Amino acid sequence: MEGYFMTDCGKVREINEDAGGVFYNQAKQMLAAVADGMGGHQAGEIASQMAIDFVKEKWEAEAEIADVKEAEKWISDIIRAINENVYAHAFSDQRLKGMGTTIVLALLTDDFVVVGHVGDSRCYLWQEENELTQITSDHSLVNELVRTGQISELDAEEHPRKNVLLKAIGTEPNIQPDVKTVEWHENDIILLCSDGLTNKINDAELEEALRTMTDVELTLKGLIEKANERGGEDNITLAIVRNKVGEHE
Repeated sequence: MEGYFMTDCGKVREINEDAGGVFYNQAKQMLAAVADGMGGHQAGEIASQMAIDFVKEKWEAEAEIADVKEAEKWISDIIRAINENVYAHAFSDQRLKGMGTTIVLALLTDDFVVVGHVGDSRCYLWQEENELTQITSDHSLVNELVRTGQISELDAEEHPRKNVLLKAIGTEPNIQPDVKTVEWHENDIILLCSDGLTNKINDAELEEALRTMTDVELTLKGLIEKANERGGEDNITLAIVRNKVGEHE
């Protein structure tokens, strides 16, 4: 299994409020994470980094995850714990009031992937037989309008409230993450990313990049470059993991 993480500030913003990484537990199982912070006075940067630091510490101390139920519980529990920590930190400092972050996590074994998320950072699965599938569903106003048939997916792309989230880490004392498990096989690919990528590159382009990928690191760089060429108004962050059984980077 090979995993890479990359983040870029973009062409407009001075501060990168995204964070993430690829981490290993005591049994060398992999966890990939992406967080996209929000809030003024660098609060978004604090929230996203808090979330990633917390999950990294807990995962690196964790023993082997044996089965799907255990993995789903771990992901759900850790996201709720992250939320409690970020919320308490924001509550304790008036300067950080209103800060929050998205989070998407993928716990990866040779046979299955457990994905948990809050917000609009996404997880995709690419498989040769099924092509590209979006595993997560954005917790956003626009996605809810699409889901309920009030606007079309085409309308959603240019909607003035596109960035409004219905759920985020740290904005309320308790949160319920979405958790989903998918099977994957050798050479399947998981992609995690912030909306700085998906606002600039559509699913067909993501599918093409993953389908033709020969070098994971070069693919990451290429996607970031393309998002920047199209404006780069937001931070751009992604992690790619390819299921090459028995291999660890």
